[in-house]
Amino acid sequence: MTDLASHINHTVLVAIAPKVAVKKIARQQDIITKCGPLLPALLKEFQVTTALRIVHFLAQIAHESDGFCTTVEYASGAAYEGRTDLGNTQKGDGPRYRGHGLIQTTGRYNHGQFTSWSRARDPKSPDFVQYPEKLADFPWALLSAFYYWSSKNLNALADYDNLVAVTKVVNGGTNGLADRAAYLAKAKDIVAELQADNLSSNLGDVVLRRGMRGLAVADLQRALRGAGFYHLSIDSIFGPGTEQAVKAFQRDHRLVADGLVGAKTFAQLKRFMPEVAA
Repeated sequence: MTDLASHINHTVLVAIAPKVAVKKIARQQDIITKCGPLLPALLKEFQVTTALRIVHFLAQIAHESDGFCTTVEYASGAAYEGRTDLGNTQKGDGPRYRGHGLIQTTGRYNHGQFTSWSRARDPKSPDFVQYPEKLADFPWALLSAFYYWSSKNLNALADYDNLVAVTKVVNGGTNGLADRAAYLAKAKDIVAELQADNLSSNLGDVVLRRGMRGLAVADLQRALRGAGFYHLSIDSIFGPGTEQAVKAFQRDHRLVADGLVGAKTFAQLKRFMPEVAA
């Protein structure tokens, strides 16, 4: 896939995101909804465009944000009080400058550094020293993660598929390494599915058929649901229920009802397909 970054959007984040407690669902959905449409352009801007770079970036922001459930560090920040290495020289700086954003920008100094960087990019950016809480809002929560990623040259470590090295730069140690590894494995599976789906499409053969899995199948199921032919769960599995829905759709649209989703069936389904962020 020559333009993989264009396909990394909210659908991918949903697939990576863990199931969470009811009290966290609304916030997780909000973060994914706001983050997803911003990803393709920013991934390209910061050269996070290869499969390895993308999956390592996604794994780190997934862990640091508690599965896309927060853009503010859960801890109070009291532990950072008086930390001159973080630039916390005034009373109350610890709590005020606790971690913000998808890669937890922490400390007065780092909030100031991001302010300078973001204003060089966009003079209208907020002053995050004066208003640190704004760094938890989008687009800044995501942009700060790209700032950190690029300033630490993490693309180079991702190119070697070195999770430990990337984690040490992001975390300062290896806290949460197992969780990061789990997100990385999930992200690799999802990106591999995207690449496989694209390859099948480029070959001009049947794109989707019974027995296949992945994000493309989930989008197919949503399209069939939108067309009024699919009433089961969106599970990303092309099983008998999906096949029957495809056949019913094909019959209704005077196509060969073989349950194979090729170019002609996709052409009829296109208007029901979920929109993909540009």
